[in-house]
Amino acid sequence: MPGFSRLAAAAIGMIAACLIALPVIAAASAELYQAQAIVTGTGEVNRQVGFKDCLDKVLVKVSGDQRLTQKPEMLALRDKAADFVQSFRYRDRLEGIPIHDEQGTHDRPHDLTCIYKPAVVDKLLAQLGSRPWLGERPPIAVFMTAEQGSRHFMLTADEDQGNAMRESFANAAGPLLMRITFPKAGQLGGLGEKALSGADMTRLDKLAKKAGAVRALAGSIVWSDKELGWIADWRLADRGRTYRWQVRGVSFDEAFRVAIRGTAQILSGHGQP
Repeated sequence: MPGFSRLAAAAIGMIAACLIALPVIAAASAELYQAQAIVTGTGEVNRQVGFKDCLDKVLVKVSGDQRLTQKPEMLALRDKAADFVQSFRYRDRLEGIPIHDEQGTHDRPHDLTCIYKPAVVDKLLAQLGSRPWLGERPPIAVFMTAEQGSRHFMLTADEDQGNAMRESFANAAGPLLMRITFPKAGQLGGLGEKALSGADMTRLDKLAKKAGAVRALAGSIVWSDKELGWIADWRLADRGRTYRWQVRGVSFDEAFRVAIRGTAQILSGHGQP
């Protein structure tokens, strides 16, 4: 009987653990299978535009594969974007601000959030030759240098010049449910700006773990007057291979979106960005 009691207690404990975990899993799934777009007003025409934008975003978010939106099959799917939405809601981005003279509600920007059934999105991904990227997405530590003329610095957690860039990076990570962190200056292992550009990714991955992350994303952004924007180079190691990708002549907001989308594509098993 004592053995039975211990067995029963263990079984009850396992059931309780599962019941506790279920809401967490459900919440993560619910967040994964939704997307948000900014629309002007709540009218039907703008809603349809928002549905198309949300379809692109949810497919990339769930799969991690940014290349899906470039597939020719997407043209037909976008035309039926409303059919795939389970429900949607609006949030007035100017909530609390009175409507201006000659401004109607159709002129006000709104966040349109679209919610999808997982089975519907998973079926669309299969049609596109892709698959869901499920499970916890690993936190990434960003090791980056920035250069604009005579101004240059390493983007660390305790560096004042990079406040806007850190915020922009976080904004880029949110839509893909990616989590990022920035090492403190004391967690760089003595690496300077020049050494970082040639640092081995194995070494950076070890430093990333000390910064509370799982993997390192290394890169640099350099302002180019010729390109009228930033030139950004990124590196990430996965499954024994180091991937490199670049974008030129963009805002640093877009440079960071390219960094995050590329990271998601690699870690989800979809290959070279």
